[in-house]
Amino acid sequence: QVQLVESGGGLVQAGGSLRLSCAASGRTLSSYAVGWFRQAPGKERAIVAAINWSGGTTVYADSVKGRFTISRDNAKNTVYLQMNSLKPEDTAVYYCAADPTGWGIPRVAISSWGRGTQVTVSS
Repeated sequence: QVQLVESGGGLVQAGGSLRLSCAASGRTLSSYAVGWFRQAPGKERAIVAAINWSGGTTVYADSVKGRFTISRDNAKNTVYLQMNSLKPEDTAVYYCAADPTGWGIPRVAISSWGRGTQVTVSS
């Protein structure tokens, strides 16, 4: 099973930027759909962005469109989430998920998950 490790979270002021990384090991992500989810206190886990690993097509939640960018580096077997113009409502634990079906938004039930990285945006 693929192992995923998120990094890059931290504390940032509103309007600032962070870049999250999701490094995969154990499997190549060439046939996966990979996405970023987030879960804020008292909220359910929700999709933020997803990328088709092989094709590079992306989808974004409306709340982050235009501010966040998901990308991948096939050679490094890593997916990134560049977060700009951060808002306090972006505060959450961000999780990386990889779905072996390789298309669409990763399906929660069958995806591999990282442990998450905390993103806190102060006002």
